[in-house]
Amino acid sequence: MKKMVVSIALLYGVLCSLLANGYTLLEQYPLLWIGWGCLFLFCQFFAGTWILRGGSRRLRITCHGGVLLVAFLLSVCVSVIFHFILAFRTIPETPSLLLRSGLLCVATEFLLFWNGILCVYITSYQLGVKQRLVGILCGMIPIANLIALGGILRTVFREVLFESEKAAVNAARKTARVCDTKYPILLVHGVFFRDTKYFNYWGRIPAELERNGARVFYGNHPSAASVADCGAQLAARIKEIVAQEGCEKVHIIAHSKGGLDCRYALAHLGAAPYVASLTTINTPHRGCLFADYLLEKVPIDIKNKVADTYNKTLRKLGEQDADFLAAVGDLTAAVCIPFDLDTPCPEGVLCRSVGSILPKASGGQFPLNFSYHLVKYFDGANDGLVSEDAFAWGEQYTLLTPKGERGISHGDMIDLNRQNLPDFDVREFYVELVSDLKNRGL
Repeated sequence: MKKMVVSIALLYGVLCSLLANGYTLLEQYPLLWIGWGCLFLFCQFFAGTWILRGGSRRLRITCHGGVLLVAFLLSVCVSVIFHFILAFRTIPETPSLLLRSGLLCVATEFLLFWNGILCVYITSYQLGVKQRLVGILCGMIPIANLIALGGILRTVFREVLFESEKAAVNAARKTARVCDTKYPILLVHGVFFRDTKYFNYWGRIPAELERNGARVFYGNHPSAASVADCGAQLAARIKEIVAQEGCEKVHIIAHSKGGLDCRYALAHLGAAPYVASLTTINTPHRGCLFADYLLEKVPIDIKNKVADTYNKTLRKLGEQDADFLAAVGDLTAAVCIPFDLDTPCPEGVLCRSVGSILPKASGGQFPLNFSYHLVKYFDGANDGLVSEDAFAWGEQYTLLTPKGERGISHGDMIDLNRQNLPDFDVREFYVELVSDLKNRGL
C-alpha cells in the first residue's frame, strides 16, 4: 500500500507539472485547452479519492489532499526550473509569453495547493492544532513553509496508511465478528465527562467494537458526583439495559473513577448478578495522594468557588446532581484505601484491571503533561493522573508499557485525542479485550 500511494502521488506530480507548464504548447494548439481543462478537473476532484477502496470517505478525502500537496511540491520544483529556462529563451523578444505562462502556472499551483491543504486540514484526525498553526504561521516564510508542509505530509500519509491497514484487517475478520459477545458491553466514563452524542468520551473505540460485532451501551451517569451516587445510577442503568435487551447480564468496561462507581454498584447495591465481567481502565483503586494534598492545601474559599462554578455550569447543561467536591474527595487515598478493602470482587464476576504509564511528562497532552510532575512527586510512576500502584485490582492485571518513549497517558487509554500512537493501537487493544470475553464464552 505504501509503495502504491507513493507511486500514484509521484505520477500526479508529473501530470500536474505538465498542466502547470503547458502554456507554450496550448498556445500552439488551442484545442488542447479542452483536454487540459478535463485533466485539471480530474486532478482537483479525484486525484487520491480512488486509491483507498476500504477506507472511509473522510480518509479518502485526506488521501486526496495529501496527493495534491505532493503534486504541488513536485510541480513547483519543475515550474521554477522550466520558467527559468523559458526566461532565457523569451526575453527580450517575447516577454509576454513568459508572463502568460507564469500566470497559468501560478493559478494552477494556487488551486492545487489550496484544494490539498483544505482537504487535509478539514478531514485529518492526526494533524493536531499545533501542527495546523505551524503550517499557517510558516505559510509565507520561504524554506520554513516547505519544512512545515513536509511535516504535514508525513503525518497525513502515516494516518492514511495506518487507517487503510486497519480497514483491511476489519474487512478480513468481518464475518468472524470477534467482538460479538454473549452479553452487551457497557462503557462507563470517568470524572468530569458526560456521555453525549456530540463528543464520544471513548473516541473511536465504540465504533471499532461495533464494527467487529459488539453491542455497545453507555452509563449515562453524572460527570461529577460521589461514588455512591454514581454507583446508584449505574446500578439502575445496568438493570435497565438487562430488561430492555433481555440479555441477563452485561460486560462493563469502566475508565478512571468509573471503575470505583461500578465496584460500588456491584458490591453494595445488588448489581453483581447482572454483570458478567468488570474491566477497569486506569482506575485509582487506592486513590491519589496528590488529591489528598490539594484538598488539604487549597484554601476553602477557592475550593468552594471552583466547585460552585462547576456545579452551576453543569446544572445549566441539565445535570442537576453535580457535586464537584464529592467526586474529587472520593478519589483521595484517604477514601479509596478503605473503600478498596471494604469492596471485594463479587463472586461470579470476572474482574480485570488495566493500567498504563508515561515515562515522561511530554508524552501527555495538556493538562496531563503538567499534572504528571505533581502525581510523580506524591505517587511515583503514573499516567498523568493515576499512579501505577493504584491500578491493580481483580484476578487479572495488565500494565501497558510500550517500547517507545511516548508512553500511554490517562487520556490515551480512551482515545480522548483520537491520536494514533506509534507503539500502541488503542482501538485494537479494546477489540482484543472484548474478543477475549467472547473466547471465554461470555
